[in-house]
Amino acid sequence: MRVALVYNHQPQTLAVAQKLEHELLASGIKINADQPNVVISIGGDGTLLSAFHRYLPLIDDVRFIGVHTGHLGFYTDWRDFELAELVKALKQRQPETVSYPLLEVRVKEDHRVRYYTALNEASIKGGYKTLEAEVDIKGQFFENFRGDGLCVSTPTGSTAYSKSLGGAVIHPTLKALQMTEIASLNNRLFRTLSAPVVIPPDQWITLKPKARPDLLLVVDGHRVRHRQISELDFSISKHMIHFDRFKYTHFWNRVRDSFLGQDS
Repeated sequence: MRVALVYNHQPQTLAVAQKLEHELLASGIKINADQPNVVISIGGDGTLLSAFHRYLPLIDDVRFIGVHTGHLGFYTDWRDFELAELVKALKQRQPETVSYPLLEVRVKEDHRVRYYTALNEASIKGGYKTLEAEVDIKGQFFENFRGDGLCVSTPTGSTAYSKSLGGAVIHPTLKALQMTEIASLNNRLFRTLSAPVVIPPDQWITLKPKARPDLLLVVDGHRVRHRQISELDFSISKHMIHFDRFKYTHFWNRVRDSFLGQDS
């Protein structure tokens, strides 16, 4: 087994990372940042997002484990005081592996095509002006959108930016995508659905924005610069993210604890 550690630089996290590395080496587990079988993220959900994008080229062959050093996250099962138990489990037990869908974004710019993969979501925004875009679903015209932008999320991303836009919370084992509007413009001349849209695995969303140099594409919180985007396709990726689960926290308990409080 080869393990890579990814962590933020908060003092508490650095201390946990140092302790975990010592525990792993003492148990005979190799630390290998270049070709790991298992990636352990230490911090929060943002740290795991960073780990995901760092090891995206190895996504089919690597499994992730999250250790949180703050509030309970949706991608983190282990607490910072459970390091010895985690290392013992890695050494002695075969974990259950769960896999969640990813989002593939295909961007057409002039005569070039580029691809991106998102764990949570991708959004397109109009910059300083209103975004105007034709929206097609599975190659069929759906609507003409006008507003600040559109967000397409995975089920795991449904509890992040999409939820703040009024999107539904979707269980992460469902293979689906969700499109939510960002401040759509609706009046007598312009009309959008004004509701989230959930897309099954055999369909895709195509956006054809009015050509402008200031359109902003954001993938998992990172801005991606393009000069002239003529078309974007959002679909479920053929790849998935895999998590080692030695113990399981019920998804709806995570939702309750994160948004309603443990006593709700």
